[in-house]
Amino acid sequence: QVQLAESGGGLVQAGDSLRLSCAVSGRTFSTYVTGWFRQAPGKEREFVAGISRSDSTLYAEHGKGRFTISRDYAKNTVYLQMNSLKFEDTAVYYCAQSALRSVLFSPGSYDYWGQGTQVTVSS
Repeated sequence: QVQLAESGGGLVQAGDSLRLSCAVSGRTFSTYVTGWFRQAPGKEREFVAGISRSDSTLYAEHGKGRFTISRDYAKNTVYLQMNSLKFEDTAVYYCAQSALRSVLFSPGSYDYWGQGTQVTVSS
């Protein structure tokens, strides 16, 4: 059974940093694309960052230069380091996995999802 579990969210002030974690179990960790998405109240779920099987990375424009995605093979965990957080980064953050070859922006391309972790940035 595939399970993704996010952690690391919280309440921070604008300009602070957070590191989110996504622990993956139930499948061979390295053979899937892993992505981070977020969803703010009243908005659609949007792509944040992704990492491919070959460890190439892709970022949405809103996170470039501030967010970094990485993974630890020994711990079967993917991280999202978020620096210089802004009020508009407030959302529930989800990790997801896809069996496709490339990192894609569409949530529909991902077949397994975690429950999400809340990130709240106060201005």
